[in-house]
Amino acid sequence: MRPYKINGKTYYPQKVEVGETQKGLASWYGPKFHGKSTSNGERYNMYAQTAAHKTFPMNTMVKVTNLNNSKSTVVRINDRGPFVSGRIIDLSKKAASDIGVIASGTAPVAIEVVGFDGHSISKTAPQSERIYIGGTFMVQVGAFRNINGANVYKKEYDGKGGYKAIIKEFDKDGLHRVFLTGFRSEDEARDFAHSSYHLDGAFIVRQ
Repeated sequence: MRPYKINGKTYYPQKVEVGETQKGLASWYGPKFHGKSTSNGERYNMYAQTAAHKTFPMNTMVKVTNLNNSKSTVVRINDRGPFVSGRIIDLSKKAASDIGVIASGTAPVAIEVVGFDGHSISKTAPQSERIYIGGTFMVQVGAFRNINGANVYKKEYDGKGGYKAIIKEFDKDGLHRVFLTGFRSEDEARDFAHSSYHLDGAFIVRQ
C-alpha cells in the first residue's frame, strides 16, 4: 500500500486484522462532496455506508460505535481522511445519521475492524469458515479508464506466482479493473499482495 502526503505530512496505510480497535472522534461529510471522486476512484455517495480513514486499507469493513449513545453502524472504507487532529474517521451522511452524529458534527467513537472487501467476518468463526465463505479470492492490481492500460497490466501480471490475470469492467464507475485470480484464502491473497511483485495499492476482493 502506497504512502501518501497531505499538508506536508506523510501517511502510511497499513495492514489490519479483524478485531483491531481505535478510539477517537468521528466526523461526517455530505452534500459538498457528493458525487466527487474518493481516494479509491469511486464516486462518493453520502447515502451509502462508507467512510474515510487515514491508514486502514481500502474496503476494510469497520463497526463504528458512538460512545455517547451506544448506537453503532458498519461502514466500508473507500476514502482517505479526516485530516483534522484528533479525528479518526469521517463518515458518510447515512452512517453519521445511523449513530446520531449529524446534529453535533462530531462524536467520540470506538471503531473495530470486522471484515474486508464488503464482507464482515465473525471473530468467533472457525478459521476454515472465515477463509472459504464467499468463495475464492482475487487481488486487484490496477484500475483503468482505458482498456489499453488494463490490457498492458493483464499481460504483465498474468501467470505471476501461478495466478491468472483477468479484466472486469464495472458499470458504476466505468473502470476496467485487473485482477489476479485463484487465491484459496484471504491469507494467501494478502501474502501475495505484500510480495516482491511491486503491487503497491493492491487490495483483496472475493469472487
